[in-house]
Amino acid sequence: MFKILKKDSQTKARLGVLTTPHGVVKTPSYVFVGTYGRIRHLSPRDIKSTKTQIIISNTFHLRDRAESSKYGIRNSLNEKLGKIPLMTDSGGFQVLSLAFDGERKVGKFIGDKAKLDTSYKRRRIKITKKGVIFKYDGKWKFLGPELSMKIQAKIGADIIFAFDHITSPLDSYSYNQKAVRNTDRWAKICLDTKYKIQDTKHKQLLFGIVQGGLFKDLRIKSAKSIGSMPFDGFGIGGSYTKKQISKTLKWMISHLPEEKPRHLLGVGKIEDIFEAIENGVDLFDCVIPTREARHGRLYTKTGHIDIRRGRYLIDKRLIEKGCKCPTCSSKITRSRIKQLIKNPNKKFYAEGQRWCLMHNMWFFNNLLEDIRDSIQESKFKEFKKKFLTKFIN
Repeated sequence: MFKILKKDSQTKARLGVLTTPHGVVKTPSYVFVGTYGRIRHLSPRDIKSTKTQIIISNTFHLRDRAESSKYGIRNSLNEKLGKIPLMTDSGGFQVLSLAFDGERKVGKFIGDKAKLDTSYKRRRIKITKKGVIFKYDGKWKFLGPELSMKIQAKIGADIIFAFDHITSPLDSYSYNQKAVRNTDRWAKICLDTKYKIQDTKHKQLLFGIVQGGLFKDLRIKSAKSIGSMPFDGFGIGGSYTKKQISKTLKWMISHLPEEKPRHLLGVGKIEDIFEAIENGVDLFDCVIPTREARHGRLYTKTGHIDIRRGRYLIDKRLIEKGCKCPTCSSKITRSRIKQLIKNPNKKFYAEGQRWCLMHNMWFFNNLLEDIRDSIQESKFKEFKKKFLTKFIN
């Protein structure tokens, strides 16, 4: 399933391979987000051309399709994504994202000077020992560990996640204590359910999730507890301040089994990639490469360009000189992309989106390939310093 090929002598970075029923993933690896089981504007052939190894989809958003299907929906997802390794989250993120009645948006990150705020009331969810009742589209619905496992089985992902109680970065110590207890309780139910329903022909890998918020003792407690359970790998969930990612990972990593893969959920900015890998993370997912591509923000080795700006209308250069992505290899210029994504015609707009998506996805995948090479050559820290010196965020 997972094999470590080499460990960096100066850091906890490691080179590995993760074998799944739909292919082998070389780690460290970026996991791209295909929320609804697709990446808009891209065909399976396009996705393959970007060096993409694995995709994560959203259990919550695929729920209705999965539950209404007698035989599961993996074959229909293959038509949109290709036969590529697939992850699904558990749906647990809805505990956070649907909780606050839209009064103030609470995300995964807060500023480093932010303070805990107990005034945040979860009016749209009710957390019970069995799972979460939440309000969506004006109706109350339920999602819990057993149901999440059954839905993910019908989706047919290669790697699935245990249903956890995710917290806001503004939550108190006592609330995080409760979340850790729920996450432990639900993890055991997920394991029991998986063993009862698993398809022996397509064995899904189940990752447990570590919680604990910004509190060291809770993070260690959760890592020890979840790490002691017979999961196939481990996800690191919850919320952070920007400066705490590295510190939080250091608290947990040593308490997770060395021989199993680790996935950092929802984190994927350039500087965060290096911090995660340096601290022993093997996989991480984020919407950044695709979401920003759709808004015309394109990545280069020296930073970003906003292709929507007027000056690019007459810029005949490629996105980046020497880039071998499908877009630059096809000689698509900055001016052409600018014209396409600002075109009111849906056909031309979609074409512009396609070129932006393929460039960004290839850029991140190529960066991870370079990082893997640097670990192989025992030059990870050297490569990190060299890259981040040139890259202006």
